[in-house]
Amino acid sequence: MKLSGQDAMARNADEHLVTGRVKLPRRIVERPLRQVSKRLLMALMVLAITVLLVYTDRSGYHDNADDSVDFLDAVYYATVTLSTTGYGDIVPYSSGARLTNVLLVTPLRVLFLIILVGTTLEVLTERTREEWRLNRWRASLRDHTVIVGFGTKGRSAMQTLCATGLRKDQIVVVDPSGKVIEAANAEGFVGVVGDATRSDVLTRAELQKARQVIIAPQRDDTAVLVTLTARQLNRGAKIVAAVREEENAPLLRQSGADAVITSSGAAGRLLGLSVLSPSAGTVMEDLIQQGSGLDLIERPVIKAEVGLSVRETEDLVVSVLRGHRLLPYDDPAASPLQLTDRLITIVRAQNDPAPGGRE
Repeated sequence: MKLSGQDAMARNADEHLVTGRVKLPRRIVERPLRQVSKRLLMALMVLAITVLLVYTDRSGYHDNADDSVDFLDAVYYATVTLSTTGYGDIVPYSSGARLTNVLLVTPLRVLFLIILVGTTLEVLTERTREEWRLNRWRASLRDHTVIVGFGTKGRSAMQTLCATGLRKDQIVVVDPSGKVIEAANAEGFVGVVGDATRSDVLTRAELQKARQVIIAPQRDDTAVLVTLTARQLNRGAKIVAAVREEENAPLLRQSGADAVITSSGAAGRLLGLSVLSPSAGTVMEDLIQQGSGLDLIERPVIKAEVGLSVRETEDLVVSVLRGHRLLPYDDPAASPLQLTDRLITIVRAQNDPAPGGRE
């Protein structure tokens, strides 16, 4: 498949990014440049206060050059004093000047050094701190979810997962756009900038330790390549991929996807259903939107349900998953239920307790 002009330009622009860079959600709200600017302003304020103190009591100071202290001498003395250089050519000799140095200038000198040293340490340790956070994140990450592509489909998938209780620190976003990853970081997700068709990029997302992978890029050929790479890295992960065209779905399954969603086909079927029955279309949209109204969930069979038929369960069962076989609710083979079965059921959302449905 050939790239269009706009896709080629976007891809060339993204090549200037650091491929495979992991970006953790930042805890510091202010930018480093703003922090340094604020500390520099504080240091200048301390210097200005010291100059004012020395110039106000300039008669109590002695200059070895001309025995008088002017404003420039006050600035010079304050600078060498706060920086602990101390040449000794200008010294306080009166009791008031010496008392001012003990009670005011010395604390200002300590504050000045704290500001400068703190700024230097902040700049020098920023990379070390990020490396430590990154190593700790990698060591603790297990059974997480990797979302490849953070567009409309990827964001919708993320919202559904979070609605079912998945924590944000258990989701890693992979996207070639640095701006998209920054947006994901702002929402509290770890992001990896890079081309997901490359194994080193997916390795940085710790895909080899992931439990499930959602592949939702903009192009079908990209989805196929990402699926192949992801399956090679992780044989046991559950991979769900989205494609635009129905004809590419078999290729995704052959590449290793456990489930393939055709976005255009699914949207078309929902449109057709809504034309025939707007209420039925609303119900279907409600079922695939987790957290409100009715939810479509998968759960294991409990001991009290073993041996019962599908219709005897309290929940509304639509399918029974037995091994790798998905049995319809009216299939005679679905009953009686076994302990190893899993049920696809329709239940009321936990945060929607209204017995009569949504208002």
